[in-house]
Parts: sequence; C-alpha cells; structure tokens
Amino acid sequence: MSWRVTLHCTRAEAEALPESADLFAHAEEPPVIVADEPDPSEPDDWRIHAYFAEQPTTQELVLLRRLAANGEPEIEHLEDTTDWVTMSQSGLGPIRAGRFFVHTPMHYADRLGNTVNFEIDAGLAFGTGQHDTTAGCLAALDQLEVSGKRFANIADIGTGTGLLAFAAMALWPQAKAIATDIDEIAVQVSEENALINGLKLGHGAGQLLLAVADGMDHPLIKARAPYDLLIANILAGPLIELAPAFAASVAHGATLILAGLLDTQADAVIAAYEAEGMTVIERSEGEWCVLVLGAAT
Repeated sequence: MSWRVTLHCTRAEAEALPESADLFAHAEEPPVIVADEPDPSEPDDWRIHAYFAEQPTTQELVLLRRLAANGEPEIEHLEDTTDWVTMSQSGLGPIRAGRFFVHTPMHYADRLGNTVNFEIDAGLAFGTGQHDTTAGCLAALDQLEVSGKRFANIADIGTGTGLLAFAAMALWPQAKAIATDIDEIAVQVSEENALINGLKLGHGAGQLLLAVADGMDHPLIKARAPYDLLIANILAGPLIELAPAFAASVAHGATLILAGLLDTQADAVIAAYEAEGMTVIERSEGEWCVLVLGAAT
C-alpha cells in the first residue's frame, strides 16, 4: 500500500464504517480502511484512514467523503517500504478489562502474568470504534463468572474476530460454543485468531464451532439451541430486529450480553427484549452501552 487518505470524523462515524468491499464494490483491489482515536482526551475526535495500492481516483475520494460529514480527505504518498500495518497499530494500546488483557502483536511483550491474554491483530478488532463495547463485554463476562454463573452452551453472534467467544471459553472451559458472523472474512479471521490463541475448534465440549450466518438463520445455530449464554456485540438496529429470534433460541433463565449500541439507543433495545419477556440485570454507564439481560425462568 503506497497511498493513504485520512479524514477527520466523529466516533459515531468511525463506528459506522462499512466494509471496504461494500463501499468499493467495483474495485479490483479495494483499499484497507481502519479508524483510530488519536487522543483519548478528545473522545469524539477520530480519524478514518484508507490505504490504497495506487493513487486514489476522484471517484474513490468522493466515496470516502461520504464516511465523514465534515471530513476533507488528506492524501499522502507513502514510501514503498512503509509497513502500513505496523504504522496503523503503533498507536493502539492493549485493552484491559476484568481479568482480560487483549493486545496487538506489537504489545506481546506487555502481557501480564496474572491476566488472561489474547492476541488480536489491529485493524480487525481494533481501530473500528469498538474499544468501549469490547471492553464492556469482556468486563460483563468476567463479572458473570465472579458472581458464580456457569454456562454450558454459548453463542457469540456477530463475532468479528472471535474475541468474545474466546473470552467466554476461557471462563467456562467445559462449555461448547458457536461463533458466527455474516462476513465470511470475519469467520476466517476468527479461525486464524483461534489458532494463534490456542483455542480448540470443533463441535464438542471445550471446543469452538465457527460458521458464516445471517443472524440466527443457520442450521447449526438452530441445532445447538437453546443457549444459556448469548453474546451479540453488533448494532442497535440488528439487536432490535433479532430480539424475537434471540428469545426463541435461549433457554429459560438464560443470560444475554448485548452491545454495540449508544446509550441513547439503549431504551429502544431494552423495550424490544422486555416485549420478549426478558429483564435487565445490568446496564453499563457511558456513551457506549452494554446490556446484561435475563430470560424468563
């Protein structure tokens, strides 16, 4: 990659980034698009970076402008020897949540002896506006285990890189788990990350099954139901749409962790799940909300 286009954006715009292949549907080699938060003291001041192999065209710049309402593209020509992956990761620190420590390859040496460590490549799980939601889900999982909860059948819907499924299996190692995503590439990445982090893949207890699926519409998801723990770190709209399907797929007294929603969207999500007989166990504070819900017993 020898060209970089940067746009100033809001955190919400970074969170809403589409897949590059969707935005540049007709490109033979679409750019790699990531986002980051350059200054934690300015939580709504984010940057979108698009890396191109060739100089971006006017039409490509027009497409990028749509990602940020007030962003004007800044174009840089990078040296051919620039390692853009390393450069994009260099400012991304690890996530510490509960007993979990999640880091990029660049921060492997920062691992702590008293934490559960996972290595997840930047640009895949980081730099997409998901820092708070990811950390919040990890903290929620950790607290459930501390409170004595035990789970045997786990589903992670919209898994992304597999991280939350990995964390759940670390807490309940005898459980069987399935992690799915609508994006085939995400599932491939999850498989690679599972191997990097020593997760066992398969159908049995203590093993993780991966599948490409749109919501709950997959034979494997239906066959393994009902779940006693369901995790979905996606977006508010899909969470609301999936409420009936989630409710039909969980056991009596099951626990759900829902995230990827702004605090301003939480009431609408809660209403959709209360209509399915669920109750709120915990609602996190902050701009990005994590909900822990309980299904009816």
